[in-house]
Amino acid sequence: MAKSPEEEHPHKAFGWAARDSSGVLSPFHFSRRETGDDDVTIKILYCGVCHSDLHTVKNEWGFTGYPVVPGHEIVGTVTKAGKNVKKFKVGERVGVGVLVGSCKTCESCQQDLENYCPQLIFTYNSHSQDGTRNYGGYSDTVVVDERYVLRFPDNLPSDSGAPLLCAGITVYSPMKYYGMTEPGKHLGVAGLGGLGHVAVKIGKAFGLKVTVISTSPNKEDEAINRLGADSFLVSTDPAKLKAAMGTLDYIIDTVSAVHPLFPLLGLLKVNGKLITLGLPEKPLELPIFPLVLGRKLVGGSDVGGIKETQEMLDFCAKHGITSDIELIKMEDINTAMERLAKSDVKYRFVIDVANSLSQ
Repeated sequence: MAKSPEEEHPHKAFGWAARDSSGVLSPFHFSRRETGDDDVTIKILYCGVCHSDLHTVKNEWGFTGYPVVPGHEIVGTVTKAGKNVKKFKVGERVGVGVLVGSCKTCESCQQDLENYCPQLIFTYNSHSQDGTRNYGGYSDTVVVDERYVLRFPDNLPSDSGAPLLCAGITVYSPMKYYGMTEPGKHLGVAGLGGLGHVAVKIGKAFGLKVTVISTSPNKEDEAINRLGADSFLVSTDPAKLKAAMGTLDYIIDTVSAVHPLFPLLGLLKVNGKLITLGLPEKPLELPIFPLVLGRKLVGGSDVGGIKETQEMLDFCAKHGITSDIELIKMEDINTAMERLAKSDVKYRFVIDVANSLSQ
């Protein structure tokens, strides 16, 4: 007979889990594995609330295994280190992002692209190599192989820095890979949410001219005067879209809802690149004419490997980049999820785990 989550491993753990597709989270007792020779055990201090957490707890992508403890934007302190661990010591502040395991031997892993490993192990809603279920950061503790743990820069705040472990690397990686780092080039950021607002900040740090593309006219003041965007474009205004045709070198599309790509492709110059990061629950329609007639490219990107994630954290620390957050208590998570579904957050919820998770 299968063991209960609380009996699978030797160390008791506590968090909040969703049990079904209602997505409602409630207190959950489970267990974590023993600290292995290559592992670090981490006391979780803060955990960001990603839009993919919402998709997962509601099974909107169709592959959620319940019970599920979400959370892959984790910042905490090391409480124990295995005998082979070289990178981290007890008491140090560290981060854990979207992945906690991979095969370590495939071509992707050898190129520091563990995020594309066919045997990738996600931080939650996945299975460890021993076959037991992974549980995420909406909890008090986690045990992770040191290869997948990040050093958290001293001058990066734990709370507003936590979302960088997903949102930050999700926009940083495609900017680096697709060459969106040349000062003076023009970047469009579609969607001003958890990903989009960080994309604006990182784009400006690279020296790009940044235009925010949004369906919400009321976000213009925030985009320009608070986040530092150079201009703002309402995507539902045909006249303004027409005037901006062919003006952008790149677009980072962070929208996670179903939306038309045709207007975005029209904004690109010849040889322009549209990189999609959002994960809508239904396929998007891809118009071919604007691609062919403008030698344009549509691509995608999924977080980044551990080496590049560390590079991103160091870059953000150097440039003073953090996420704009609303700090919440664990007991407020269901209300936060309801607000997130309505895009009612500026721009990322972060759970104060250590100060609010009580059994």
